[in-house]
Amino acid sequence: MADEAKAKGNAAFSAGNFEDAIRHFTAAIELAPKNHVLYSNRSAAYASLHQYAEALTDAEKTVELKPDWAKGFSRLGAAHMGLHHYEDAVSAYKKGLAIDPNNEALKSGLADVEYAASRSRGAPPSSSSPFGDIFSGTEMWSKLTADPTTRLFLQQPDFVKTMQDIQKNPSNLNSYLKDQRVMQALGVLLNVKIQTPNSPEGMDIPDRKRPAESEPAKEEEREAEPEPMEIPDEERETKERKAQAQKEKEAGNAAYKKKDFETAIEGYTKAIELDDEDISFLTNRAAVYLEMGKYDECIKDCDRAVERGRELRSDYKMVARALTRKGTALVKMAKCSKDYEPAIEAFQKALTEHRNPDTLKKLNDAEKAKKELEQQEYFDPKLADEEREKGNECFKEQKYPEAVKHYTEALKRNPNDPRVYSNRAACYTKLGAMPEGLKDAEKCIELDPTFVKGYSRKGAIQFFMKEYEKAMETYQEGLKHERQNQELLDGVRRCVEQINKASRGDLTPEELKERQAKGMQDPEIQNILTDPVMRQVLTDFQENPKAAQEHSKNPHVMSKIQKLVSAGIVQIK
Repeated sequence: MADEAKAKGNAAFSAGNFEDAIRHFTAAIELAPKNHVLYSNRSAAYASLHQYAEALTDAEKTVELKPDWAKGFSRLGAAHMGLHHYEDAVSAYKKGLAIDPNNEALKSGLADVEYAASRSRGAPPSSSSPFGDIFSGTEMWSKLTADPTTRLFLQQPDFVKTMQDIQKNPSNLNSYLKDQRVMQALGVLLNVKIQTPNSPEGMDIPDRKRPAESEPAKEEEREAEPEPMEIPDEERETKERKAQAQKEKEAGNAAYKKKDFETAIEGYTKAIELDDEDISFLTNRAAVYLEMGKYDECIKDCDRAVERGRELRSDYKMVARALTRKGTALVKMAKCSKDYEPAIEAFQKALTEHRNPDTLKKLNDAEKAKKELEQQEYFDPKLADEEREKGNECFKEQKYPEAVKHYTEALKRNPNDPRVYSNRAACYTKLGAMPEGLKDAEKCIELDPTFVKGYSRKGAIQFFMKEYEKAMETYQEGLKHERQNQELLDGVRRCVEQINKASRGDLTPEELKERQAKGMQDPEIQNILTDPVMRQVLTDFQENPKAAQEHSKNPHVMSKIQKLVSAGIVQIK
């Protein structure tokens, strides 16, 4: 898969194996030729090998696929600069800054290319350095990235800032010579061996030739050839510890897959002891604790991973993962609604780090569970009845807003009482809030389909909304449960009167206009009018009496015709 090949390319690039990185990125591009990130990564790998023509081709493709991505212009500028196309490089960096004005990489690249351009035009450099041009351009960063020792330094923000300062003004080098990392970097850039910090000999740098001096002998040239840079013992030990930590992590992963949790814990713990700069060891151990039901230990590891991750400026996805695991553990421990609050907070923080669909689902589930528990904790039928009675008193006194408040509180205490929904629907009707009243009436019927008061409320609201056909259907549905209910029978009678009024053509022009406008907004009316069969039926009623008689025998057709008549759309004489 493309993602797998991309991951291999990234790993090879981080290890300085740029040719392997190019091979993996090329494989990924073959699988996903429209992925701009893959071209960007391969461009960086080509640039690291000083193959700037190939880097330029990939950078141009990146910008073509994603013209609003600032990083693409950073790649484009670096490739142009490597080819000494300074004007094109300046243009690329400026276009990138137009998209992302605060991008430090673009700012630094622009400064580098402007400096290089000024030197190419013969302008004197702003400062002199005995080391020549080793700090200028992107070549400095390429060399530091390629070397395994200085590559680690580039992960340290203070070192990067120091090298940027030296690059801008090489005369500042003297201010940083006490920093052993700068000394190591200088050795890499000069391609000479740097002695260990305790060595009194310092750097082994051959003296630069003076113009008056003659050419050195060939033997001297061979003696002056740069030797490979030695890696200090401390750095070698650090690398060995990191490598061993990765082996322990792999052993932990294998044990975890086999459900051998104790062995997995042991492996991750050893990895943490060997290398405290990789928070994945902590998040993995937290996952094991979560599986074992040791939620407190899981939360401790997650908190430590978040704290350490922010100190190291680790990948935000790793920090998000730790926060999500913490939230999951807190959900497992939750016993009441308040216990969900810290879990919800953890999920929300995780989403600010990285918006992951799985974390979002966990957040939604936690919020839903909290709400359900709150309702259960608040449930009290006795208090609900007291609030309902208070609402009834307010209704009798025509204090409808106050009545709504009491009925609402009653529903919080007991959300399964259909009487309260019915009463609140009546209040909403009095207040002219028809949609809210209709919703309550429908909920009332849903809770108790035999409670005829619900049908009465719903039918009355539909009647007030001048949806006479729907109101009559509601009243008739209620009569199935109580055939002699006078309120429902009166409702049917009123609906029939209004429907017949339309059939007889007794509506005033204003009433007809209003009813037609309302009918045209009804999706059912719209479906009837757009149905080809019904359109032909309407045509037959106007032009073909014989066909109209046949249509009149079809109850399904006549039902639709009656709806159109009630809506004032058509009239039958």
